[in-house]
Amino acid sequence: MQTLLKKSFTVLCLLVLFTAVSAFRINPPRKIKLGFIPLTDCAPLVAAKELGLFAKYGVDVELSKEASWANIRDKVLNGELDGAHCLFSMPLSVYTGVGGKAGSEMKIAMVLNNNGQAITLSKDFCGLVGYKEMGKVAAAIKDVKTRKEVTFAMTFPGGTHDIWLRNWLAAAGVNQKSVGIITIPPPQMVANMRVDNMEGFSVGEPWNGVAAAQNVGFTHIASQDIWQHHPEKALVVNSKFAAEEKEDLKNVMKAIIEACKWLDNMGNRKKAASWLTKPYYVNAPLQVIEARLLGSSDLGCDLGVQKYKGDYMTFYNNGVVNTPRKVHAMWFLAQYVRFGYLKAEPNYKAITEKLILDDLFAEVAKEMNVPVQADMKPFKTTYDVVFDPANIDDYLKATKK
Repeated sequence: MQTLLKKSFTVLCLLVLFTAVSAFRINPPRKIKLGFIPLTDCAPLVAAKELGLFAKYGVDVELSKEASWANIRDKVLNGELDGAHCLFSMPLSVYTGVGGKAGSEMKIAMVLNNNGQAITLSKDFCGLVGYKEMGKVAAAIKDVKTRKEVTFAMTFPGGTHDIWLRNWLAAAGVNQKSVGIITIPPPQMVANMRVDNMEGFSVGEPWNGVAAAQNVGFTHIASQDIWQHHPEKALVVNSKFAAEEKEDLKNVMKAIIEACKWLDNMGNRKKAASWLTKPYYVNAPLQVIEARLLGSSDLGCDLGVQKYKGDYMTFYNNGVVNTPRKVHAMWFLAQYVRFGYLKAEPNYKAITEKLILDDLFAEVAKEMNVPVQADMKPFKTTYDVVFDPANIDDYLKATKK
């Protein structure tokens, strides 16, 4: 009798084990697809993949290199991508109709980096204006316009690069309507400048560094010179993914936060550069990616090397970077009014509450022992007046157009 019971128990255990294994085979972890644009600041996604951090947190993530921000937008919205490395302000631009179909929702889960973009000018400007010489910009543009039309490029309407460009023009006293402004994907910037399609561009690294290294143009000003420690790229996700697969999204965020911490150990940045230089990631010269990741910018145009200390591209910065802040989103929305993209002021509060997943980030931050940054406080960028989220009308009346 005991032998029969033992055999029955063994059979039962094997059946349970077989059922569990079969269920796992039938229902493996769903592959999560995250897009990225070949820019240095896709590094958190790349590091999370290369270091095995996605696997560590139990998510199966595939990275997908995309051709343009418009591709990222369309694929996140239709669910082909669950999320992406994305311009922080792109969901705001899309939702308001500046850069997409109004009302389309892309959710901002966390910020990936601060700083590290720049405005590059063509050799037409060499000798007319140097590094951060804002007082010479208007005259330099006027000089070049005596010989040719002056056109500047950015990467997406209402995106961060677009807003840095327009802030720079306003600070320099240049009417944005007096110059051409076109949209070009980041990896195509240098080639377009080489064939004289534009006289300047606003983009992320390494393409400013590549332009200088190839003697196509020179770095005139970095984005951190315009707004130190500004939000730049974000992890932006499909709204259905955020709503229905919250735990998977949290685990993706945890892996990325750990990658951001690793990246902010400066001793790891050469290793990161060695990944980013690969053809299937950024596909740009190692020495250019590495130098600017380490805060060293060879400006070009015989302007020498500018070394950034503390305000180079940061990914974690003791927890300062990653909190998605509503006040920053409101600032970008106000820029759309300031520069004529929107004829009327949007509902700042409703839009930011709808698109920014700050509560979800707070959950992840608590579980990861990461500080959450204070929100809704007034702040000032370098060349602008104070932005107070409680008095946006006053800001718009006082700021330069």
